[in-house]
Amino acid sequence: MRFHSFLQRRVRNTLTLTAGMALFAALPAQADWQLEPEQSSVQATIVEITPDGPVPHQHAVRQLESYSGKEGSLTLPLRLRQTDIMDHTGTLPTWLSAVSDTILASVVTQVSPERLDALAVGESMTETLILNVRANGENRQGPLKAQFTRESDDTIRVRNAERVALDGRELTNNEAVRMILTMLGYEEIGDEVPVELDAILVDR
Repeated sequence: MRFHSFLQRRVRNTLTLTAGMALFAALPAQADWQLEPEQSSVQATIVEITPDGPVPHQHAVRQLESYSGKEGSLTLPLRLRQTDIMDHTGTLPTWLSAVSDTILASVVTQVSPERLDALAVGESMTETLILNVRANGENRQGPLKAQFTRESDDTIRVRNAERVALDGRELTNNEAVRMILTMLGYEEIGDEVPVELDAILVDR
């Protein structure tokens, strides 16, 4: 009887363990959402102040890429080569080409992988992201209300859900931005720089 009871317990434990392992294997792995550089950019409207009046110019930061970290954190390094400065000025000076891959700023934010995974195709959600920006040895923080729309099983489009405008005066105080503005020939810019995010997250 003791042997029979022992055998029953062993069989029951084995079946429970096997069922648990099968259930775990059946669970979908959490997606690793990252930006698709070829389809991710930020468009900015810079208003140049000239003697003849304000002149708007369209610019872009392209090839946005991200690195995922713990608990849904995304890090976006921004480099000179991602700007469209060469489209407007031609080739970069030799001294500047050497630093074209240098990170000018890093943006870190938190996105819930569980909420992204739960989106059905065609469904959208709006999230307020807290952006932590590090540039010139300084850290700044600000909110961005973003809209996430699942376009397919493995792609989610991200756009800003409301109008976003950067402070033109703060931008000109940034050494790297001021250098770019100078190369573009802008001596003075407007107080606001409206920006639009259009990016694609893909499940890696």
